This record gives sequence, structure tokens and C-alpha cells, in this order.
Amino acid sequence: MRQVSSPSRHQKKILIYSHDTFGLGHLRRCRAIAHALVGAFSDLSVLILSGSPIIGSFDFRARVDFVRIPGVIKLRSGEYTSLGLHIDIEQTLAMRASIIEQTAKAFDPDIFIVDKEPLGLHGEVEATLQVLAERGTRLILGLRDVLDDPDIMREEWQRKNVLPALENLYDEIWTYGLPQIHDPLAGLDLPPTVLDKVCFTGYLRRTLPTNRPTTEPMPFGDDPFVLVTPGGGGDGVELVDWVMRTYEARVEPLYPALVLLGPFMAPEHQAAFMERAANLRDVHIRKFTPNIEDYLDQAMAIVGMGGYNTFCEILSFDKPTLIVPRVVPRREQAIRADKAEECGLVKVLAIDDYPDVPLMTEALVALPKQPPPSTAGFSGLLDGHLTITQRVADILGEGRTSPAAGPDAAPVPLVAAGS
Repeated sequence: MRQVSSPSRHQKKILIYSHDTFGLGHLRRCRAIAHALVGAFSDLSVLILSGSPIIGSFDFRARVDFVRIPGVIKLRSGEYTSLGLHIDIEQTLAMRASIIEQTAKAFDPDIFIVDKEPLGLHGEVEATLQVLAERGTRLILGLRDVLDDPDIMREEWQRKNVLPALENLYDEIWTYGLPQIHDPLAGLDLPPTVLDKVCFTGYLRRTLPTNRPTTEPMPFGDDPFVLVTPGGGGDGVELVDWVMRTYEARVEPLYPALVLLGPFMAPEHQAAFMERAANLRDVHIRKFTPNIEDYLDQAMAIVGMGGYNTFCEILSFDKPTLIVPRVVPRREQAIRADKAEECGLVKVLAIDDYPDVPLMTEALVALPKQPPPSTAGFSGLLDGHLTITQRVADILGEGRTSPAAGPDAAPVPLVAAGS
């Protein structure tokens, strides 16, 4: 992408917050946006605030760095606990909030992008939003295409009291998808003053790294294979087991399968799957790679769970895809999968049908014959980075907003998806 110089002389800075309690979704989305932005602006630096325990496993482009805040993890009860520190969760949250605020003050960004959680985990970014708003930093809430069922999200946002921040603190709301597929704010009863801030960007395109060779040889040489990816893997045991059972049954001939287990799958499950795969000549397992793009590019088809990043990869590499979405703790993946199937982008197999081997066999046999997502004909489907880059160019060109500018200030024109 062409390097664009910002108009003013001082170094432009963007701060991105990702609460990252578990999984890879938030981190990988924020990293993709950061890389696209520094690729577009030669004098821009991006700093990511993240609680991900594996953020150090990923490569970052020049002028992208991260601050690792103490990690937390969500229990099945819905409560949070400290991930690495043996201290009370309230102490951990207080430390996180303090690190976030002090980092924001020191970094002094032109733009602050908050991923998904308007106030952060347990409200930990609210004070930072207030501080940066007073400094004139442009405040952006970035949302994935699907949050959850509207009734659940409406109750959750009411309980967290996020509406004042949406009305009075955030300048814009970027939704990383298309309204023709799904509108995450539909049914939340938000006022026009909030909805007027929404910009649908399109999905975030993924590409092969340009300066890095393939890290490992493909497991089946030049033979075609199906890639099976449960994302982070923490909740992907049923999907992998279902696929493994199908290959073990050998009801019908199938293309070989490469299974990437993900870094958050429990070690005992990883070991069991590795042992089973050793008895199958047409199934190969790898535990984790931060560079999944090589395998997506080489695969003939994909089987996945339907998280946001996997969906972006499916669209970007344009592969026939079978999605087996999770339904707990959120229905996000199931909603995305159903909408995508309605739009002719993928096929879906319900996790409620696990472990029906004949059903999975039928789906895997049909998979390579499916049309790729591009045949659905959506305009602007993968324009996310282009739209975000244009919006950032407009903001940086305008300079900082006046600290006196409040909710009654004239709205900033937003870039329409696909433009």
C-alpha cells in the first residue's frame, strides 16, 4: 500500500485497547488494524494495550508495539480471576486500569481505538476515555460484525451503563463488517445520536506476509488438503473430535486434513488428538502457529468454528468453508454462521448434531465442491482496512478535536462501506 505522509510535523500516534481475557480474536483483530495503518502512514506509530498471555508469540511490524497488562480469565460462572498473578481480582483490575491510564497519558495518542467493550473490562478504560477526551484525542469504539443476541446485549449494556460513554465520549463507532450481512447494534434501542456515529467499514482483509518465507513445509506435499482450525482452541475440542471420528470411520474417501489445534486447547486434549492422528495417514496435526496465513493459502477448503478472525480469513483467501459454530457462552459465532449461510458465503453444521459421523462425512464430501465466498457478489466485502485508513487520514488531517467540542458539535462525515 502507498505510504501516506500526515500533514503536520509531529509524530502521529494511535493507541489501541484490547481486553483479551481469553482466545485470539481481539488481539488478532487489533494487530491486523495496526499493521494496515503503519503500512499506510509513514509517520504513524501504533501501541496496543493487551492482556493476552501469548501476545509475545506474534511478530509485529516496525512502528507497532504493545504493552502487556496483567491477564485475567473468565470462569464458567461468568466471574473473572487473575491469570498469572496470585492476587485478588480487584487488585488485578486496579493495576490494569492504572497501567492503561498512565500509558495513555504518556503516549498521548491522536486516536484511541477501544475494541468491543465500550468501557473496557469492568469499566477499566472509563477514566482513560475521560482523560483523553479532555486532551482532544479522537475516541473510536471498534465493534466486530456480531456481538450477541440483541436481548442479551441490550441487558448487558444497560447493566454496564455504557450509553453515556457512547453519547458523550466516543466520536465514532466503527463496525468491522457490512450491514447487509449483520448489524450488531440492531435491536439495542440506541438513540439516533449514537447510531449517527456508526461507520460500517467492511471486513478486515488478511494477506500473506510479503517478507517472510513459509515457516514449515505443507504436510501432504503438493496434494490438496482441508484445513481444520478451531481458532484459539480453548472451546474447539468437539469440532476437532468430530472431524477425527469421521476420518477414523472412513465411511467415504476424504481429502487429507491438516488440523491446527490452537494455543488455548488443554494439553491433555492436544496429546489425545496427536496420539489419534498418529494412526491416521490422512490426518496431520500441528499444535499452534501464529502464521496461519500460509496454510489458509495452500488449503483447498476450510473447516472452522466461525469466530470473527476465522471468518475474515475465509473471505480473504476465498475458500469453500464449513462452519461449526459454538453457541456458549455467546451465540456470536452461531449468528455469524447463520447470516453467512443465508448470504451464500459458507455452509453450516450445527454443533448440536455432534458427534453424528455420517452427517460430518456428508458435509466433508460436499465441501470441496462448494462455491467460494466471492461468488456471493458482495461489494466492499473486504474493504475494512481501506475504509479505516481513509477515516484515519481524515482525522489526522483535521488535527485533534477541540477539548470544548461535546456531543452537540457538528458530526464528522463518515466513510461509507465500500467507498
